[in-house]
This record gives sequence, C-alpha cells and structure tokens, in this order.
Amino acid sequence: MIRKVLVANRGEIAVRVMRSCREMGLRSVAIYSEADRTAMHVRYADEAYCVGPATSAESYLNIEKIIEVAKVSKSDAIHPGYGFLSENASFAEAVDKAGIIFIGPSIHAINTMGDKLTARQLMIESGVPVVPGTKENIDDPKKLKTIAAEIGYPIMLKASAGGGGKGMRLVREEKDLVNAYNMAKSEARSAFGDDAVYMEKYIESPHHIEFQIMADQHGNYVHLFERECSVQRRHQKVVEETPSPLMTPELRNKMGEQAIAAAKSVDYIGAGTVEFLVDNDHNFYFLEMNTRLQVEHPITERTTGVDLVKAQINVANGLPLEFKQDDLRQNGHAIECRIYAEDHKNNFMPCPGVVKNITEPMGLGMRTDGYVYEGYEIPFHYDPMISKVISWAPTRMEAIDRMKRALYEYKITGVKTSIPFVARIMEAKDFVEGNYDTHFIEKNMDFLMTEEDDCTDYCEDIALFVAYLDYTQKLKDAADKSNVATPNQSAWKEYARRKNILRL
Repeated sequence: MIRKVLVANRGEIAVRVMRSCREMGLRSVAIYSEADRTAMHVRYADEAYCVGPATSAESYLNIEKIIEVAKVSKSDAIHPGYGFLSENASFAEAVDKAGIIFIGPSIHAINTMGDKLTARQLMIESGVPVVPGTKENIDDPKKLKTIAAEIGYPIMLKASAGGGGKGMRLVREEKDLVNAYNMAKSEARSAFGDDAVYMEKYIESPHHIEFQIMADQHGNYVHLFERECSVQRRHQKVVEETPSPLMTPELRNKMGEQAIAAAKSVDYIGAGTVEFLVDNDHNFYFLEMNTRLQVEHPITERTTGVDLVKAQINVANGLPLEFKQDDLRQNGHAIECRIYAEDHKNNFMPCPGVVKNITEPMGLGMRTDGYVYEGYEIPFHYDPMISKVISWAPTRMEAIDRMKRALYEYKITGVKTSIPFVARIMEAKDFVEGNYDTHFIEKNMDFLMTEEDDCTDYCEDIALFVAYLDYTQKLKDAADKSNVATPNQSAWKEYARRKNILRL
C-alpha cells in the first residue's frame, strides 16, 4: 500500500495533492527547482529535494533526476499533477520500471489519447461522434485544397500531438490554407517535436464541455458529470462552471455515456477528462481526452463531494471505487476563476515579482487553491497562474454573486493580477444569462477591458502615502529642519513629485 507520495509538480496543484495525502495519513515529498526553493509546496511537504536549475527542462522535466529522488526518499508512488510530465508516457514507463506506482492511467492510455489522430480513429471505431475531418496526417500539401473543399470551409488545422492551442490554425478561405498549414506544422514541430497535422470541420460558436470520468482496476467506470469550459482566451480556459447552463438531463446522459465509452476504449484507469464540442442544436463531438487531473477539478469536487485526488490514490492502491454511477449527484452550482500574475491591460503580459500583501477570500461556500504568500517572489520561468478561486452555492446566480464578493475581497499587491478581468466576466450580461460559447471573451472584450477602477490598483500607493505622511509629521513634531517636507510644503504633493505619481 502507498505510504509516501512524491509529487512531481509545483505550485498550487502540488500543495493541493499534498493536502489530500496529509488527510489520508500519507507522507509527501516535494521536488523543486532552484527558483522554487522558497515555494509553498516545498514548505508544506514532509520532505523536499532540489532537482535542478530554474529551467523546466533541467528540473521539473528531468525524468532521471525525479526517479532518483523518488528512490532516495523511498517514495512508494509518484503523482504527476497536471502539466509538465503528467501526460508523458516515457515518464510513466520510467516510474513503472523503477518499481514505483504511477498515480495515473496506463502507458497505453497515455500514448493512445496523447496522439489526437490515433484517439480520433479509435473514437470512430468505438462509435463516439467526432467532428468531420481527416483520419490521417496530411503529409502532401498538394492534397490540402481538395481535402478542405470536401470538408467545407471554415476548417481547423490541428497538430496531432498538440494541446493548449499550439499548432492550431483556423482557415475560412482557400487563399489562406497553404500558409496556415505551414505555420501549424512549424509550430507543432517546435512545441512537440512532431509536425503531424490533420484537418477538421470548424464548428461555429461551439461550447467546450468536458466530462470527468473515474475508473478502477476492477472494471468499474463512472462519470462525475460535466464542466462548462467555454470562457477561453487563445484556447486557454479562464472560467469554468458546473453544471453547464447549456445542459439538459437528456444531453447529460448521452454525453456521459459516450465519455465512459471513450474511457473504456483504452481500458482507462484513474481520473481522466473527455472533452467535447457542442453546437447550439446539442450535437456533440469528441475533442480529446486528458489523461490526468484537470486544473478545474475543484468544481466537480465541490458539487459531487468526491475528493478526486484521494480517489486517484485509492485506485492506484488497487482498491475499487467507493461509489457507483447511481450514487453520484450534482449538488448546487460551482464556479472556478483562474487567477494569473499578468497585466490584462498590457496584452496579458506575465507579471512576475514579489507579492507584498495578500488577502484571500473566505466565508461561506468559498475555496481558494493557491501557492503564493506575502514576501514570495513569483518566478518568471513558469506558468503565471497563481491560484484558483472556487465559489459554491445552491443556485447559479448565488454562485455568481458569491464569486463577485470573493473577487472583491481578494487583494494582492506587488504584482498585477487578472482579478479585475475575471471580476468583469462575472458582470457580463452573456455570462450572467448563461448565453455564451467559446467566442465569449472576444465578443465581450470591450466590456471586459473597461472595468471601473477601485482602490485595488492603488492600495499600495495609498499605504506608502500614509507611511510617508506619518514620517514627515514626526519630523515636524521633532522640529527637524529636514528638506523632505517643510511646514510650507504639502507632504502629499512632495511625495507625488518624487514618485511621479499624479493620479491621486
């Protein structure tokens, strides 16, 4: 049985996995790069080991070093979290060869679902609906126009080994096809080392809906309902919710059955997510399967009461699932907002730096999964997501209102964050009415970028002003003749002049 788990990841997901380990009485082992020496997951774990320099390739992606640490620490199992090596079949194979339990699916499942062309072909064979398109890699540019004409514009070019929006190109007219094809192949080769590209019919105004599935080693399969993930920017999810506003009981049953069929086609074990595109007529198509825990898993946990990390560990231990499909219910409504250290007013540029002050939201129905603290320096080497805020309430409108309140309470100084941007999403008419698709952000960008300023952006300056005024007042009281601020000079104006701050 598993007694010690090495978490091969960083940030909020590493802390989140370790919390479940602690509740289960298991010891946790952290790995960290030199840039993450003071990170929260390092502080939280029972043991921690440095695995290399700041760059991911030399640390969090260093399979040999991670296996070495697992052996030295005598870890029984490795949990990969998400990102990094979580869907890397070579890593899973190395873990298995080392005699360590990999808390995840089989190597076969990772390989099959990791290649989108292979997965697409398997879904067709299994009767799971897929978007009309090619079944093989398009390796002959001369055939491009013929294939596209047969499918019908608009079409989407996709990297077979792709993910996160990389290697994807939307083509609406034939004149743009060849250039888009070359760009997709080039980007795929650079990002994944594989330039295989296929073509699909582009679904206009789709909804991105995914189903959480769980399976054990005894042939038991369940789905834990859907998550609506259509609020995206550049194919990256920003806000998720469950249940989906689009869903009907009939559609949920059909999609849930197909999600389980997809999992069964690769003898899946553990937690996974089957993603679909759904049009306004409720036609749905298989998109891909993520063979890992998802970033947005907390909203499923909140509405079903199932700790997915504990379930993963139990399945890895060879235990049967503790629940059947008929035992599962959706209770209330949950929303997740991803919080990034980025400046949305500057083209969403990452904003690494030192967190000076932080106040996280609390209260009824709230959960915050994060990893930053006051004095922590957010490194520039990794993904800028610093936390996830999850609200729950009996109804969707209450969950939205609760999220608004939470985002109002959430204060971070020292770095720019996406808190104002996601707060604006909660105010957008289309979102509030549940009438949105994957084009929501681009359709509402003007509204989302014109939020009213509150003191959030200025609270650090205000604190400095007050401290400076206190300082100058003490100088006056002591009859000090300093030139910092004389009796005939406004301390406010003097400080503003020195700091070139005129907005207050």
